[in-house]
Formats: sequence, structure tokens, C-alpha cells
Amino acid sequence: MCKLRRDPRVTRVGPRPPLRYEVEAYQMWHRQRLIAKPGMTGWWQITGRGLTSFDEGVRRDIWYVGHQSLKLDVLILLRTPFAVLSARGAL
Repeated sequence: MCKLRRDPRVTRVGPRPPLRYEVEAYQMWHRQRLIAKPGMTGWWQITGRGLTSFDEGVRRDIWYVGHQSLKLDVLILLRTPFAVLSARGAL
């Protein structure tokens, strides 16, 4: 099976891309979150935001990596405006 270059099922949803200095400070298990292609929003951003610790947020990103699907991406996209507008957990 070959990979499609422009697969229409792929959306730009995924963990926010980390900054270089953040990656340099990662523990080894944190690096699992880098498996997901970074995007504009993610599971951590809609389920925890600033209300969770960094480790808990990374666990949420790793959970997303293991459960990634078009259905989950659509759910994240639909919930993102509510997360932003509620300002719950915004720093």
C-alpha cells in the first residue's frame, strides 16, 4: 500500500508544535507526542489547556496519537471554538 501525497482524509489537527527549547527539555517519554503531525489545535487544547500540568498535557497528546482518526479530528475542530471562546484554562 502506498501513501497518498494529498490524502483528503488528513486534516490539519494535531498537537501544537513545540518550540526547540521545549523539545530539548523533554524527557524521553515526552518525545512520543512528536509522532503526531503538528497542527492548529489538538486534544490537549480542547480538554485541558492551562488547567493541566505539562505531563498531563503530553499524556493527552500521546493518547491522541494512539486514537487519531478523521472522526476524532472533526470532533476536535468542532470543539475548538468553544474552548477558545470559553477562555477556560487560558493563560
